[in-house]
Amino acid sequence: MTGKDVQFFAVQSNSAEVEAMRSGRLHIAGFSTGPTPFAVNLAGAVPFAIMGSEDGRFGYKLQVYTRKDSGINEMADLKGKRIAHTSPTSNSGNLAPRALFPGLGVVPEQDYEVVYSGSHDQSMLGVVAGDYDAAPVASEVVDRMAERDLYDPEEVKIVWESDPFPTTSYTYAHDLDPALVEKIKEAFFSFNFAGTALGEEFSGVSKFVPVTYQKDWAVIREIQKANGVEYTPQGLAKE
Repeated sequence: MTGKDVQFFAVQSNSAEVEAMRSGRLHIAGFSTGPTPFAVNLAGAVPFAIMGSEDGRFGYKLQVYTRKDSGINEMADLKGKRIAHTSPTSNSGNLAPRALFPGLGVVPEQDYEVVYSGSHDQSMLGVVAGDYDAAPVASEVVDRMAERDLYDPEEVKIVWESDPFPTTSYTYAHDLDPALVEKIKEAFFSFNFAGTALGEEFSGVSKFVPVTYQKDWAVIREIQKANGVEYTPQGLAKE
């Protein structure tokens, strides 16, 4: 559709992906929720699309899971417990809980012990195994785990959940030719998910939905600001 040859560019980290776009070696990329502001500020990435449902809805929720037999029924019950966060710069796995939980009467590390699990999958599996009392995780990850029978939904329950956050942003480099940008957008927005690997991997997703960084990442910027995140290479290296 663009008339250009396309080459897949594999990267090993968020920092490597941002640097590849900054240096002109990467022209179209997907950045996960937390790293998107870094990509915008450090590499000039322009978010324009996100995977969504047929009615245009998109995003995921921060959900706090615990075992049904844990005795934890509300956020106040997290006090004095061992709670799994994913990694220091994860949005739903750490930054959002630190920004939002105090308003719910629970301050991470003051009211409960924070243990970094390394990923949403590990947080959830740790809750199921009883290694952690509870964990804030991304709903989309948990849903995919359930679809793959990686845990039994009957063993866990949701204590609290947030309003939706945006998922991976699909971006283009800011210095691309405007005519090429329009072709890229056309390729994304006309893409049919039916029968594709994307459609199989992400249930409930049927098309790419238009987004803007200013509007749709406002809540993410607010969360990162509350956590003292600075959009620098050093800050990104913590991702």
